[in-house]
Amino acid sequence: MRRGIHVARWSDFSPSAVSASQHCFIRKHGLLSSYKVIFVLKRSVRLAWIGALGARSLVLAQSLAPVTFARDVAPIFQAKCEICHRPGQGAPMNLQTYQEVRPWARDIRERVITRNMPPWHLDKSIGIQHYANDRSLSDKQIRTIVQWVDEGAPLGDKKDLPRPKVWPDDSGWQYARVIGHEPDLVVTSAPVTIQAVGQDEWWKPISDVPLSEPRWIRAIEMRPATVAGRRITHHAVTTLVQYETASAGDPGGGNEGLLMEWSIGKSYDAYRPDTGKLLVPGAKIRWDIHYHSVGQQITDHLELGIYFYPKGQKPTHRTRLSSPLAFFRRDELDIPPNSIAVTQGYTLLRSAARIENFQPHMHLRGKAMAMQAILPDGTEEMLSYVDRFDFNWMNNYIYADDSAPVVPKGTVLHITAWYDNTTANKFNPDPNQWVGYGERTIDEMGEAFVNITNISDEEYAEWAATHKSAAHTTRGGQR
Repeated sequence: MRRGIHVARWSDFSPSAVSASQHCFIRKHGLLSSYKVIFVLKRSVRLAWIGALGARSLVLAQSLAPVTFARDVAPIFQAKCEICHRPGQGAPMNLQTYQEVRPWARDIRERVITRNMPPWHLDKSIGIQHYANDRSLSDKQIRTIVQWVDEGAPLGDKKDLPRPKVWPDDSGWQYARVIGHEPDLVVTSAPVTIQAVGQDEWWKPISDVPLSEPRWIRAIEMRPATVAGRRITHHAVTTLVQYETASAGDPGGGNEGLLMEWSIGKSYDAYRPDTGKLLVPGAKIRWDIHYHSVGQQITDHLELGIYFYPKGQKPTHRTRLSSPLAFFRRDELDIPPNSIAVTQGYTLLRSAARIENFQPHMHLRGKAMAMQAILPDGTEEMLSYVDRFDFNWMNNYIYADDSAPVVPKGTVLHITAWYDNTTANKFNPDPNQWVGYGERTIDEMGEAFVNITNISDEEYAEWAATHKSAAHTTRGGQR
């Protein structure tokens, strides 16, 4: 064939021209009878098709040169998978070497096609799409892995392998590696022993905060104290109990509020520059820790690492962790047996604000959750939509600096939750049971953990004036 564009005949699809997997794909999907198959012969062969309504997006791009683990796949695994799939982590297998990966190739293919791994459960077609902690695979990375498996999962030339990634000691504080020093203050919960077999338990001790002067928090990190403790700790919420005077310039100021939530897959909350939380002398930490039995008696406690701004430095903005509900009252949650349920809740923002993140929280029947902003003019805009909620991964979706939504005073956060109490839900322990709100894993919840930073009306007006073209997400749009 000549370089350039060539409308293919079936004779062009010989084993010498395309791989066996391409052969099967073309025959299986009837491309020759339904579409024009176009080859662009440079370094690769690309298959595209033109539908009755015009050109459609390129669906398949496969290289004539075989995809290999050493050259193409190993770098993806290092960047996206090894953080969990390595010794001492929670993943069920290691994926650092070809020998470790090869037996799981078919399973990996299925997981990446369905976007179940890496765990990132946002709908990529709606709402904000730029996140500071995005760990999802790109379409190109998914195509590479799928092609590698379809072509027999070859190792390739060992000389192409990237150098093994050196991971830091996970026993240390995660944010300490970012900021360069250990936490300035560590507060611990009282220890508790969870029996090998038993009902779920909720441990709610109170700890004093040893502080002699007001300090501003720039980041906070929570963790079980031991590796064994990670096995029994389902999630934990800390509430800051302290007494201070609320001011007119600080809407929402008061005596206590949520400090941090920890669950599987989360380590720390770091606030944006010139933003923080205030801690005053006499403050206490109220713990709410959900433990479950794992077949072994384990004693553990939680640790809260606090990183301060330098003494005397006061950030301009204060951020608070809120938990807007997907209903008006918790006792309204009503999920009949063998049914799908939808609930909605509304939370008024009494100040102009920047929304920092979105972290849905439900249990085993939880299926999806959306956060929308209803602006004072009545416009409703989708911020984030998790369409494949997974109880095993309480992901925290942190907006990137250039995409964090900034909204005016009077905006209402609209939280919608979907529940599946049927046999179609593989996580459902018993679809014949009625389910209501509760703290047990077999009960349900419906709330989002959202850090909200209040700003003044003047700051909002200034922001809006400089961001007119992208002041908000458009309904159904992306940014």
